[in-house]
Amino acid sequence: MRQGEASGEVTATGARTYFGRTAELVRSSAAPSHMQKTIFSIVKRLVAFDLVLVLLVIAYALRHALPLGDTLVFALMLLVASVPVALPATYTLATAVAASRLARQGVLVTRLPAVEEAAAMDTLLSDKTGTLTQNALSLDACKVLNGASESELLRVASLASDAATQDPLDLAVLAAFSQRRQEATGIAPEQPRRTAFHPFDPATRLSEGVYELDGEPWHALKGALGAVLERCGAQPAQRALAEQAEQQLAAAGARVLAVAAGPRGGLGLLGLIGLSDPPRPDAAQLVARLRELGVRVSMATGDALQTARAVGERIGLGTRVCTADAEHLGHPENCDIFARVLPQDKHAIVRALQRLGHVIGMTGDGVNDAPALRQAELGIAVASATDVAKAAAGVVLTDAGLAGVLTVVAAGREVHRRMLTYVLNKVVKTLESVVFLTAGLWLTGGFVISARLIVLLLFANDFVTMSIAVDRVRPAQAPQRWRVGQLVGAAAVLAAVSLVFSMSVYAWARARFGLAPAQMQTLVFLLLVYTTQANVHVLRDDGRIGAFAPGPALAAASLVDILLVSGLAASATLMAGLPLALIGLLLLLVLAFALALDQAKRLVFRRFDLR
Repeated sequence: MRQGEASGEVTATGARTYFGRTAELVRSSAAPSHMQKTIFSIVKRLVAFDLVLVLLVIAYALRHALPLGDTLVFALMLLVASVPVALPATYTLATAVAASRLARQGVLVTRLPAVEEAAAMDTLLSDKTGTLTQNALSLDACKVLNGASESELLRVASLASDAATQDPLDLAVLAAFSQRRQEATGIAPEQPRRTAFHPFDPATRLSEGVYELDGEPWHALKGALGAVLERCGAQPAQRALAEQAEQQLAAAGARVLAVAAGPRGGLGLLGLIGLSDPPRPDAAQLVARLRELGVRVSMATGDALQTARAVGERIGLGTRVCTADAEHLGHPENCDIFARVLPQDKHAIVRALQRLGHVIGMTGDGVNDAPALRQAELGIAVASATDVAKAAAGVVLTDAGLAGVLTVVAAGREVHRRMLTYVLNKVVKTLESVVFLTAGLWLTGGFVISARLIVLLLFANDFVTMSIAVDRVRPAQAPQRWRVGQLVGAAAVLAAVSLVFSMSVYAWARARFGLAPAQMQTLVFLLLVYTTQANVHVLRDDGRIGAFAPGPALAAASLVDILLVSGLAASATLMAGLPLALIGLLLLLVLAFALALDQAKRLVFRRFDLR
């Protein structure tokens, strides 16, 4: 035990310290939820459209002296019908169900929006060690210089290492040294007494052990060639020879470390050692599969440029290697690999890609990766990640490699397809309903549906459309984005088709059957419920209706909904009654309408690029 006292000077506190800056970046970094922006944008459009119709309704009511109370209630119901009140619940249900399934497949979801964001991801920035490689560094080659022996080179490298650091480089060097010593290759078993040790520091780019030899301090260095050469004060000729040797080792994909030793004023370069971390057997296949799904994979590594290029070429990433400097961050899409990356550089790379409109997935494991994981739309903490990285990420992989990313992408695109069906159906039905009810008032001089039936309509439709959250879907083969303008445009065309059908049936029934006003309100109620069912089943898939069977929950909800509202209408419960024959005829008409809408859907989806 040592005792004593020392004086210190505080130079920075809080957010101005190294760890404080990291914590502040984690706190301030965030990627906006595309789903939230989509919801807000659509709701604004629907409410603005409904406000115009409400003003028309009020103007008509005042001109024709309709009851003010009934008019206000009707106008309020129009506004309520335009707001997708069940959308947050449907979205939460869809993502929660997907998260539960992902958990059974080795992917833990820490933030539900991350599941849906995976559908839009078009670029994955992956770290190398343990994700694309096996995280099993081993000695690959030695290159001795200046007359040193390979045995001496390994011995000095081991003296510049310490197992207590748990640094993969140190552990690999020590393992190689231990094996050589056991093989009795001439490495001296005795070791000098160590007086100090400085582990690897990104600032110095080397590790150093200080020993006592013949009563004098003696230094062993291991690290980046440039940093070691600077400490050695190498001459140009020696520097050129060492750099040539480094390039030869790095070209084979090895991570190259320079080794030097000697007294402080007389350090001499002994040679280079190459450590290899072979790619995972499935890495190239997973990268290719992600590319097929429209996701470009880039790698961020601290390796030298030549080493990074060799690894990237072996797993199919490409050969365009960049550093995280200002010039390359101005055009990050031109880089397949980012080399010589420090942990804090990853946040800058993510931000640079986002500025170009990319949706980014980011894998990481360390504390310093946390800001980048938080900034990315889809932060992915790998299996070996620290607790801080896991807390900052949106999903956590429990298995090594990128296989879990494929699972997340597939699940995210399924959720997107479900939410696209829900949102498209909601916009179509809102446009159809509010225009139909408003036009009905202007054409008939009275309210074509009662406030009670509007409330029942909301319940009847929302409980069924919420089952879309667990429907069977076919995920898209390309990244998915929320394009509100195209979505609303497609919905307007489909709503126009539905509106023509609904108003035609209403006019025909009014002229043909001579129903009482209350019965006509029931017919309108049934018509809007049945056409909602038709829309859901037509719009849930790009193919022909019936070609891809719905999930059990949606099928059951649709059947129960149709039977329930039909039973209420037939038994005159909560509404005026209708003959069973008329209800059956209405169902047949809606079935024919669904087939016609299915034809229109394919044209509309192709025109507005919805798939």
